[in-house]
Amino acid sequence: MREINVSGQKRTETGKKASKLLRKEGLIPCNLYGEKKDAKGLPEAFSFGVPMTELRKAIYTPHVYVVNLTIDGEAHKAVIKEIQFHPTSDAVLHVDFFEINETKPITIGIPVNLTGHAQGVRDGGKLQLQIRKINVTAPYKNIPEKLDIDVTPLELGKSIKVGSLQFEGLEIATSKEVIVCSVKATRASRSAAAAEEAAQ
Repeated sequence: MREINVSGQKRTETGKKASKLLRKEGLIPCNLYGEKKDAKGLPEAFSFGVPMTELRKAIYTPHVYVVNLTIDGEAHKAVIKEIQFHPTSDAVLHVDFFEINETKPITIGIPVNLTGHAQGVRDGGKLQLQIRKINVTAPYKNIPEKLDIDVTPLELGKSIKVGSLQFEGLEIATSKEVIVCSVKATRASRSAAAAEEAAQ
Protein backbone atom coordinates (compact mmCIF):
# COMPACT_ATOMS: atom_id res chain seq x y z
CA MET A 1 0.00 0.00 0.00
CA ARG A 2 1.09 3.56 -0.68
CA GLU A 3 1.91 5.79 2.27
CA ILE A 4 1.11 9.46 2.82
CA ASN A 5 2.12 11.92 5.56
CA VAL A 6 -0.50 13.99 7.40
CA SER A 7 0.07 16.35 10.36
CA GLY A 8 -2.50 17.44 12.93
CA GLN A 9 -2.98 18.79 16.43
CA LYS A 10 -4.72 17.41 19.52
CA ARG A 11 -8.22 18.62 20.35
CA THR A 12 -9.01 19.47 23.95
CA GLU A 13 -12.67 20.29 23.30
CA THR A 14 -15.14 18.05 21.49
CA GLY A 15 -18.83 18.26 20.57
CA LYS A 16 -20.79 20.02 17.81
CA LYS A 17 -19.96 23.59 18.84
CA ALA A 18 -16.21 22.89 19.12
CA SER A 19 -16.21 21.01 15.81
CA LYS A 20 -17.97 23.92 14.07
CA LEU A 21 -15.36 26.38 15.36
CA LEU A 22 -12.58 24.05 14.24
CA ARG A 23 -13.96 23.91 10.68
CA LYS A 24 -14.12 27.72 10.57
CA GLU A 25 -10.35 27.67 11.17
CA GLY A 26 -9.89 25.35 8.18
CA LEU A 27 -9.38 22.26 10.35
CA ILE A 28 -11.33 19.00 10.08
CA PRO A 29 -12.29 17.21 13.34
CA CYS A 30 -10.83 13.69 13.41
CA ASN A 31 -10.76 10.68 15.72
CA LEU A 32 -8.13 7.96 15.90
CA TYR A 33 -9.26 4.53 17.14
CA GLY A 34 -6.69 1.94 18.18
CA GLU A 35 -5.91 -0.68 20.81
CA LYS A 36 -6.98 1.50 23.75
CA LYS A 37 -10.42 0.63 25.21
CA ASP A 38 -12.73 2.56 27.53
CA ALA A 39 -14.46 1.24 30.69
CA LYS A 40 -17.16 -0.43 28.56
CA GLY A 41 -14.58 -2.25 26.44
CA LEU A 42 -15.25 -0.06 23.38
CA PRO A 43 -12.43 1.47 21.30
CA GLU A 44 -11.41 4.81 22.80
CA ALA A 45 -11.18 7.75 20.45
CA PHE A 46 -8.18 10.07 20.38
CA SER A 47 -9.46 13.45 19.08
CA PHE A 48 -7.44 15.78 16.87
CA GLY A 49 -7.78 18.29 14.04
CA VAL A 50 -6.14 18.25 10.61
CA PRO A 51 -5.99 21.10 8.04
CA MET A 52 -8.22 20.36 5.04
CA THR A 53 -5.20 21.07 2.83
CA GLU A 54 -3.44 18.07 4.47
CA LEU A 55 -6.46 15.75 4.29
CA ARG A 56 -7.35 16.52 0.67
CA LYS A 57 -4.47 14.43 -0.68
CA ALA A 58 -5.65 11.37 1.31
CA ILE A 59 -9.39 11.71 0.56
CA TYR A 60 -9.76 12.86 -3.05
CA THR A 61 -7.81 10.04 -4.66
CA PRO A 62 -8.55 6.64 -6.22
CA HIS A 63 -5.75 5.14 -4.13
CA VAL A 64 -5.95 3.62 -0.65
CA TYR A 65 -3.24 4.95 1.63
CA VAL A 66 -1.53 4.06 4.87
CA VAL A 67 -1.55 7.45 6.61
CA ASN A 68 1.51 8.42 8.65
CA LEU A 69 -0.14 10.71 11.20
CA THR A 70 1.96 13.15 13.18
CA ILE A 71 -0.14 14.71 15.96
CA ASP A 72 1.76 17.29 18.02
CA GLY A 73 4.98 15.40 17.27
CA GLU A 74 3.52 11.98 18.14
CA ALA A 75 3.63 9.41 15.31
CA HIS A 76 0.83 6.97 14.42
CA LYS A 77 0.21 4.69 11.44
CA ALA A 78 -3.44 4.51 10.39
CA VAL A 79 -5.97 3.98 7.61
CA ILE A 80 -9.09 6.04 7.00
CA LYS A 81 -12.05 4.19 8.49
CA GLU A 82 -14.92 6.57 7.71
CA ILE A 83 -15.46 10.00 6.16
CA GLN A 84 -18.53 12.08 6.98
CA PHE A 85 -19.58 14.51 4.22
CA HIS A 86 -22.09 17.37 4.37
CA PRO A 87 -25.35 16.10 2.78
CA THR A 88 -25.72 19.01 0.34
CA SER A 89 -22.29 20.61 -0.15
CA ASP A 90 -20.18 17.41 0.03
CA ALA A 91 -17.74 19.26 2.31
CA VAL A 92 -15.79 16.98 4.65
CA LEU A 93 -17.24 17.23 8.18
CA HIS A 94 -15.38 14.53 10.10
CA VAL A 95 -12.85 11.73 9.55
CA ASP A 96 -12.29 8.57 11.60
CA PHE A 97 -8.90 6.84 11.45
CA PHE A 98 -8.04 3.31 12.58
CA GLU A 99 -4.56 2.74 14.02
CA ILE A 100 -2.60 -0.14 12.48
CA ASN A 101 0.64 -2.05 13.02
CA GLU A 102 2.69 -4.48 10.95
CA THR A 103 1.24 -7.68 12.44
CA LYS A 104 -2.44 -6.98 13.18
CA PRO A 105 -4.75 -7.78 10.22
CA ILE A 106 -7.01 -5.00 8.97
CA THR A 107 -10.08 -5.14 6.72
CA ILE A 108 -10.12 -2.53 3.98
CA GLY A 109 -11.67 -1.96 0.55
CA ILE A 110 -9.13 -2.23 -2.30
CA PRO A 111 -9.85 -0.96 -5.86
CA VAL A 112 -10.66 -3.53 -8.55
CA ASN A 113 -8.57 -3.41 -11.75
CA LEU A 114 -9.93 -5.38 -14.71
CA THR A 115 -7.26 -6.72 -17.10
CA GLY A 116 -7.47 -8.44 -20.48
CA HIS A 117 -10.09 -8.21 -23.25
CA ALA A 118 -13.21 -10.25 -22.47
CA GLN A 119 -14.37 -12.81 -25.03
CA GLY A 120 -17.92 -11.51 -24.59
CA VAL A 121 -16.80 -8.00 -25.58
CA ARG A 122 -15.14 -9.42 -28.71
CA ASP A 123 -18.52 -11.02 -29.45
CA GLY A 124 -20.23 -7.61 -29.31
CA GLY A 125 -21.20 -7.40 -25.62
CA LYS A 126 -20.50 -4.65 -23.12
CA LEU A 127 -18.30 -5.14 -20.03
CA GLN A 128 -19.86 -3.71 -16.87
CA LEU A 129 -18.02 -3.20 -13.58
CA GLN A 130 -20.51 -3.70 -10.72
CA ILE A 131 -18.29 -2.91 -7.70
CA ARG A 132 -15.25 -0.66 -7.54
CA LYS A 133 -13.70 -2.13 -4.37
CA ILE A 134 -13.44 -5.54 -2.69
CA ASN A 135 -12.92 -5.79 1.07
CA VAL A 136 -9.88 -7.86 2.04
CA THR A 137 -8.31 -8.77 5.39
CA ALA A 138 -4.54 -9.02 5.97
CA PRO A 139 -1.66 -7.22 7.73
CA TYR A 140 -1.34 -3.90 5.89
CA LYS A 141 2.12 -4.81 4.55
CA ASN A 142 0.51 -7.65 2.53
CA ILE A 143 -2.27 -5.54 1.00
CA PRO A 144 -1.72 -4.44 -2.63
CA GLU A 145 -2.67 -1.08 -4.15
CA LYS A 146 -5.19 -2.77 -6.44
CA LEU A 147 -6.73 -6.19 -7.14
CA ASP A 148 -6.04 -7.35 -10.72
CA ILE A 149 -8.81 -9.51 -12.20
CA ASP A 150 -8.33 -11.09 -15.66
CA VAL A 151 -11.59 -10.92 -17.65
CA THR A 152 -10.21 -12.52 -20.86
CA PRO A 153 -12.28 -15.77 -20.60
CA LEU A 154 -15.51 -13.94 -19.62
CA GLU A 155 -18.21 -14.79 -22.18
CA LEU A 156 -21.35 -12.96 -23.28
CA GLY A 157 -24.03 -13.07 -20.58
CA LYS A 158 -21.59 -14.33 -17.93
CA SER A 159 -20.29 -12.70 -14.76
CA ILE A 160 -17.46 -12.98 -12.24
CA LYS A 161 -18.48 -13.30 -8.58
CA VAL A 162 -16.31 -12.57 -5.57
CA GLY A 163 -16.49 -16.25 -4.55
CA SER A 164 -14.52 -17.29 -7.65
CA LEU A 165 -11.57 -15.03 -6.81
CA GLN A 166 -8.40 -15.76 -4.86
CA PHE A 167 -5.51 -13.47 -3.98
CA GLU A 168 -2.32 -14.72 -2.35
CA GLY A 169 -1.97 -13.71 1.30
CA LEU A 170 -5.40 -12.06 1.42
CA GLU A 171 -8.67 -13.17 2.98
CA ILE A 172 -11.67 -11.81 1.05
CA ALA A 173 -14.23 -10.17 3.34
CA THR A 174 -16.84 -9.18 0.70
CA SER A 175 -19.76 -11.63 0.30
CA LYS A 176 -19.05 -14.46 -2.17
CA GLU A 177 -22.32 -13.81 -4.02
CA VAL A 178 -21.45 -10.23 -4.97
CA ILE A 179 -20.95 -9.79 -8.73
CA VAL A 180 -17.72 -7.98 -9.61
CA CYS A 181 -18.28 -7.59 -13.36
CA SER A 182 -20.34 -9.04 -16.19
CA VAL A 183 -20.67 -8.91 -19.98
CA LYS A 184 -24.14 -7.78 -21.04
CA ALA A 185 -25.63 -8.46 -24.45
CA THR A 186 -26.08 -5.39 -26.68
CA ARG A 187 -28.43 -4.88 -29.60
CA ALA A 188 -25.48 -5.48 -31.96
CA SER A 189 -24.53 -8.76 -30.25
CA ARG A 190 -28.16 -9.98 -30.30
CA SER A 191 -28.46 -9.13 -33.99
CA ALA A 192 -25.21 -10.98 -34.77
CA ALA A 193 -26.41 -14.04 -32.81
CA ALA A 194 -29.76 -14.00 -34.65
CA ALA A 195 -28.01 -13.73 -38.02
CA GLU A 196 -25.71 -16.63 -37.10
CA GLU A 197 -28.68 -18.82 -36.14
CA ALA A 198 -30.51 -17.95 -39.39
CA ALA A 199 -27.46 -18.93 -41.43
CA GLN A 200 -27.26 -22.39 -39.89
